[in-house]
Amino acid sequence: MKLEYTTKHLDGMAFEMTLDGHHKLIMDSDDDFGGKDRGPRPKQLLISALTGCSGMDVVSILNKMKVEFTSFEMKVETEMTEEHPKTYSKIHMIYEFTGKDLQASFKKIEKAVDLSQNRYCGVADMLGKAAVLTSEIRLIEG
Repeated sequence: MKLEYTTKHLDGMAFEMTLDGHHKLIMDSDDDFGGKDRGPRPKQLLISALTGCSGMDVVSILNKMKVEFTSFEMKVETEMTEEHPKTYSKIHMIYEFTGKDLQASFKKIEKAVDLSQNRYCGVADMLGKAAVLTSEIRLIEG
């Protein structure tokens, strides 16, 4: 499968990326690096791609398993290398579910997260080759 992306310099440090010819996204840096903070940084987008990819997997799998929850949120804690090129050295994903009686579904939730990280999410697979990728699951009654 071939996908095409176009990235065009706007001005300063801002770039507009066109995804598959119709979705647009602006990336920029902050004032300290010549930007105007009009959009996320490229490395931030990597983390967004990771959470989007894994989140979609987890929701799809849990829907098939008929696991109900009232909300689902992912938080990510990262560590960067000190030297250039600065890259993520550690990425810790926190999967946080809110709902009633989630403890009874913990094994299914655990399986969904594992399947996403180790089988389905291509972003997790790619980033896991460059950084230590870990995760945890938090259940909140409500």
